[in-house]
Amino acid sequence: MNKPVSPEEALIFVMVMASAVDNAMAEKELVRIGQLIDILPVFENFDKERLIEVSQRCAGLLSGPEGLDIALETIRDALPEWLHETAYALAVEIVAVDLTLRAEEMRLLQLLRDRLALDKLTCAALERSASARYRQI
Repeated sequence: MNKPVSPEEALIFVMVMASAVDNAMAEKELVRIGQLIDILPVFENFDKERLIEVSQRCAGLLSGPEGLDIALETIRDALPEWLHETAYALAVEIVAVDLTLRAEEMRLLQLLRDRLALDKLTCAALERSASARYRQI
């Protein structure tokens, strides 16, 4: 039987999916995942030494039949509702880090928004915020 996914693990699943959706996990994205785990209070009880294990668990889930749907259901089921916006914000953060938004990334954000029942206005605000943070001069 599979071990249940903790809320912290579900949030890591979101970031891994956002990084891997375009079939390439860029170094910038991986670094940002590590930074977010280091600084965000939601991860204060997460053992960062488990990051590779959790990432591999996510990859295994995604590689199975109907992997994306199952991963999205797993994330939704593992997260309390008050962390749904946090999950979306983390996904946006990872897709924004390389300053390019690809079609696959937009589709993942849409699927995540729908699965977590987030309203479009909240999601637009989170997206705009990430866009503002990553602007360059």
